[in-house]
Amino acid sequence: MKRKLIAAIGIAGMMVSVAACGGNDDKGSGKSGADAKELTVWLTVDAQNNWPALVKAADAAVQKKHPGVKIKHEYYGWPDKNTKLDAVLATDKVPDVVEMGNTEMLGYMVKGAFAPLDTAQFTNSSAWLDGLKASVTYDGKTYGVPYYAGGRVGNWRKDLFASVGVKSTPKTYAELTADLDKVQKKEGGKFSAWYQPTRDWYAAMSFVYDAGGSIAKEDGGQWKANLSSPESLKGLNEFKTVVDKYMHGDKTKDESDRYIVYGQGKSGMIFGAAWEGASATDPKADKTGKLKDNLENFVMPGPSGKNLPVFLGGSDLAVPVKSKAQALAAEWINAFTGPAGQKGLIAKGNLPNNKTDLAALKNDPATAVPATAAESNWFVPMAPGWGQVEKAQVLQTMLQSIGTGKQSVEAAAKAADTAIDKVINTK
Repeated sequence: MKRKLIAAIGIAGMMVSVAACGGNDDKGSGKSGADAKELTVWLTVDAQNNWPALVKAADAAVQKKHPGVKIKHEYYGWPDKNTKLDAVLATDKVPDVVEMGNTEMLGYMVKGAFAPLDTAQFTNSSAWLDGLKASVTYDGKTYGVPYYAGGRVGNWRKDLFASVGVKSTPKTYAELTADLDKVQKKEGGKFSAWYQPTRDWYAAMSFVYDAGGSIAKEDGGQWKANLSSPESLKGLNEFKTVVDKYMHGDKTKDESDRYIVYGQGKSGMIFGAAWEGASATDPKADKTGKLKDNLENFVMPGPSGKNLPVFLGGSDLAVPVKSKAQALAAEWINAFTGPAGQKGLIAKGNLPNNKTDLAALKNDPATAVPATAAESNWFVPMAPGWGQVEKAQVLQTMLQSIGTGKQSVEAAAKAADTAIDKVINTK
C-alpha cells in the first residue's frame, strides 16, 4: 500500500512539562481511567478510507464490555497530525489513543508524552516483529503498540532480464549481481540496471546491518556511533559498489521519486517499499507502456548469504500520558490490533505486527515475498538524540559524499560518526 511515513521526529518545543503530568507506574495504562465514559481516538485517513469496518469492530468490542461508552474518532493526514498533536499535548484536551508513524515515536517517548503500557494486556505482544517492538520501546519501557507494518522488497522488469536469458528471480547475491551485469552491459552506460538513489539511507543501512554493522551501539546507557567499525564499513563499501556499477542517474537524489523514475523506463530494478513497484505501473507513472503485469517482487538476497535485513515502516498506537481514560484506551488498542484486526489489515495488503501471523503469510504465494523479506529487519537506534541525527540528515550527507566520490567511504563514515556522537545522547 502506498503510504509515505513522515520521518521527522524532531519536536519543536511543544511538550512543556508533559513529563511531569504522568503519575503512572511501570504497568501504565492498566491503572487509570477504567471507569471512563468517553474515548477519543485519533487515526490517520488510511484507517478512514481503507478499513473503516475494523475501526467499527474495535468500537463494538469495547462498547459491549462497557455499555454506554462514547467513542469519538478524528482522522488526520500525515502532514497535519503532528502539528495538531503538538498543540494539544500542552493542554488537558488530549486524545486517548493516537496513531504514530513508527519513526515518529522516539521523540515523543523521550519527552514523556506517552504513558507506559503493560505488554501483557496486548494479544501476541510476545511475538511482535523485532523492528516494530523496538519502535515502541524506550529506556526499558513500552510506550506503544505496533499496529501494522510495511517492508521493502526487490522489484524488477521481467522483460529486460528475460532478454539476457534470466528466467527467474535471484536467490543469492551472486546471482543478483550476475543478472544485473548482463542487463547493464546490454542496455549501456546511461541506463541504471538497478536504480538505487544514493541518499536512500534505508537501503544503505540494510547493507550495513547485513554485514554485522550498525548505525550506533549502546554501552552502559550511552550510545556511540558505529559506522566506522570494520563491519559497517564493509556494508558501506558494498553499497558504494552497487551505486558505482548500476546507478547511473543523479547521485544527489533520495528515494522520494524512485517509483516515478522506474516508471519512466530508466531502470531495470529497484529495492524499496513494496508499494513502489505497483505505483510505477499506474498509467500516470508508466511512460513505457510495458510495466503492467511485467514487474516482479522478490526477497532481496544479501552479500552475507542471508536475506538482506530491511527497515520496517509502519504505524504504532500510543496513549498520551495526560489521557484520563488510559485503561479504556488500552482495551480499544487491543481490540483494534488483536487477531481479528490483524486479519483485516492483512486482507487490505498490510503486513501484520507479529511473527505468528507473518509466518502464515509465507505459505501464501500472494504474500510470501513481503512476508519473508520482513522476517529479517532492523530499526533506528532508540537513543534520546536520534531525532537530531535525522533532522540534520547525517546519513544522507555521508551517503552522497560516498556516492559522488567527494569522500572515501572511510572518511565519510568517520565524519558521520563525529556528527552523530555530538547529539545522539542529548535529549
